[in-house]
Amino acid sequence: MTVHQNARHENAQTRSSFSRAQTLRKASLLLTGLTLTLASCGSPIVDPPPIPQPQTRVQDTRTFTAVTPAFKAIAGAQLYQGTYDGLQGKAGYALEVPAKWNGQLIMYTHGYAGTGDKLNVQEPPLRAYWLSLGYAWGASSYSSNYYDVQSGVEDTNALALKFQALTGQAKPGKYLIMGVSMGGHVASASVEKETLDTAKNKVTYAAAMPVCGVLDEEYEFQWLGDYTLAAAQMAGYGAQKYPQSDFQKLLPDILSALFTDTSGANWQVNSAQGTKLRDLAKQLTGGERPVFNLGFSSAGLQGAVLSTGGSDGTLTGILEKNFYGNIGIDYRWTTGPTETVAEKAFNDAILRVKADPDANPARAGALRWLPRVSGEISVPVLTMHTTGDFYVPFKHEQLYNKAVAANGKSNLLVQRAIRAAGHCEFVGAELAEGFNDLVKWEAGGAKPAGDDVTTPAVLADPNYGCKYTRETRAGVAACTVATPLSN
Repeated sequence: MTVHQNARHENAQTRSSFSRAQTLRKASLLLTGLTLTLASCGSPIVDPPPIPQPQTRVQDTRTFTAVTPAFKAIAGAQLYQGTYDGLQGKAGYALEVPAKWNGQLIMYTHGYAGTGDKLNVQEPPLRAYWLSLGYAWGASSYSSNYYDVQSGVEDTNALALKFQALTGQAKPGKYLIMGVSMGGHVASASVEKETLDTAKNKVTYAAAMPVCGVLDEEYEFQWLGDYTLAAAQMAGYGAQKYPQSDFQKLLPDILSALFTDTSGANWQVNSAQGTKLRDLAKQLTGGERPVFNLGFSSAGLQGAVLSTGGSDGTLTGILEKNFYGNIGIDYRWTTGPTETVAEKAFNDAILRVKADPDANPARAGALRWLPRVSGEISVPVLTMHTTGDFYVPFKHEQLYNKAVAANGKSNLLVQRAIRAAGHCEFVGAELAEGFNDLVKWEAGGAKPAGDDVTTPAVLADPNYGCKYTRETRAGVAACTVATPLSN
């Protein structure tokens, strides 16, 4: 897979950086020795090299306003709402506790909320269901917008730790976490070893349920950069430099060269370059699988992905340096063992971009600006993903599976595929079933079953995803199997 080629390139960069660091350390030691020698001879003391200044980023200059939620309490529960001090300023919060509380608190982490200045708490999709089972829940607006997962993790943890003070209730006996989309990134990062080691606000969650989540922070922005760069190239408007600052201006012409119709809810590709782009995107997002084509055609999802075209790789100021690179990526729209003549020409022509290896550095006493999801987990995690998601693609599940396995933690991971085209397009029965299976497992029950997300032949089966899909969506073929697929 091309992501692995990029990883090998990044490893080479790391080795090169290590060698340079060794050289600099040796030079520093020689300089120190020379300074001491000159000082002992009465010569002027040489000033030490300047200490590197910490990176700064645009996100640190932004201000936001927390909005106090106005939810109505569900009958039989006590609701607490207000604002509290978060990582970057005030954040809004909601906490709700049923009369017959089981002593457990579920933290809900919301998805990407845009770039506005207002911070709003989002209601969990399982709110009423959780309360009916005796769970309390809490949710933060976070203290910033944009793709600020660091703020999401710290502010959610801070709210969990303030539960007693804000509600007057007893300290929870157990903490659980569930998140959607960017909130899935927050939830998955929250149970990573690196987060537990470096977060300012530390919460040990008993289990996590990230759904439709960003489960590989590098891949998500690799994907957005690759697709928009490839679309421009396929349409004949390939970038000559990065970022392609005129991408949005060129977008109408790019779409005209690739699609025959972009007027409705589902776009139609042309039979030439558009079909190639669709098949290229399929390879970039996880390979052949049911419902991909429907997700690809979605006007809303195409719009979301294409809106990122022309970005500078800093994640709109979350990072200081460029996070995107495509050196070594082999773009393919066919599945044969070797690239075609046309694919070779495409790969030779497309602009190559080098990511800054220090774009998302480890930070002393703090989370990275973009917290890592590396598969170092120690508690049960159950994930869910729609097979046709074009915004946060199904490939996240494949990469997370491999990362968890590489850390010897596959016994703690269950993954489920849902036959739907939309981003986070789950029905309540699917979410409730997943949650129930997770908490029973965490409490000492048997590990629940899941789907194979990595074997190409399994994913390509027309009935893939039938096992945990509880409602047939419009435009999606109904399952034709009489019994659920086996693992």
